[in-house]
Amino acid sequence: MPNVPCGTHRLIVPADRAGERLDRYLPEAIPGISRARGQRLIEEGNVRLAGEIVRPSIRLKGGEPMTVIVPPPVPLDMMAEDLPLRVLYEDAHLLVVDKPAGMVVHPAPGHSRGTLVNALLGRSDTLSGIGGVSRPGIVHRLDRDTSGVLVVAKTDVAHGTLSARFAAHAMDRKYHGIVFGGPPAEKGTVSTRIGRHPVHRKKMAVLPAGGREAVTGYRRLETFGPFSLIEFRLETGRTHQVRVHCAHLGCPIVGDDVYGRPRKIPLGKGASAGTVTVSRFLLHAFHLAFPHPVTGKLLSFTISDPPEFAAFRAAVSGQGGHA
Repeated sequence: MPNVPCGTHRLIVPADRAGERLDRYLPEAIPGISRARGQRLIEEGNVRLAGEIVRPSIRLKGGEPMTVIVPPPVPLDMMAEDLPLRVLYEDAHLLVVDKPAGMVVHPAPGHSRGTLVNALLGRSDTLSGIGGVSRPGIVHRLDRDTSGVLVVAKTDVAHGTLSARFAAHAMDRKYHGIVFGGPPAEKGTVSTRIGRHPVHRKKMAVLPAGGREAVTGYRRLETFGPFSLIEFRLETGRTHQVRVHCAHLGCPIVGDDVYGRPRKIPLGKGASAGTVTVSRFLLHAFHLAFPHPVTGKLLSFTISDPPEFAAFRAAVSGQGGHA
């Protein structure tokens, strides 16, 4: 996939794209620009249709001229930090890391330090710029409390190719999660539409219409007490997808106090019943496989579950404690 040079890009919208949203078309029109990056370019006034500044949601008519300005990179105003980071693989094009639970992927209000980006800047002089100033190298994300395998791009070429593969669902992504109860069958597939919660805008929700298609495959690996260990396979990659789908099935992730239950969990009933408290939700991206963005060689990474999983099992067996 070609690099995305800074400067002005001019093209004509094909007639067969009439009716499509601008922010959906833009990443295909200029390979290497993610949808999020494209939305930012539109909102910053760097995209014009027939000479007019427009909104990301505008519907294309087909045949109109489009001008896209890709500004030069802005110098990073972020601190490089020497943070512990387990690197599973690295070459001139990409890094694959094991992100620990509790680490935010990129800076955001309230999280300007201690992020994965800060750690990456502390160990690498080269990261892709397609993600924008605050997200150098970031191709995909894991929630703060989700641990596991994450790939980072070191060049724009690698970033563009990896982003396209994520968008085409051509990455093999598997998670382990411990849930309350269990799904309705030993294995199956959940297919819904996920979008912003109509009331709680910081949450996602399964929607009857609108939103984006979200598909998660699952299989129950083990049941212990009132809990189950589940393997999830992501066929799409929506925000909070596994967490929302588990809540939708009535078996929320243990420790997920946004979509599930409090982190202090009662075990049994009565005065003698114990409790167990978890410090995070128990969701772990244990497997990621994909073709190398430059060589095409298959890269596959599978890592063990974090110690919190075993600690929770032990606490459940001992009827109380911390995990």
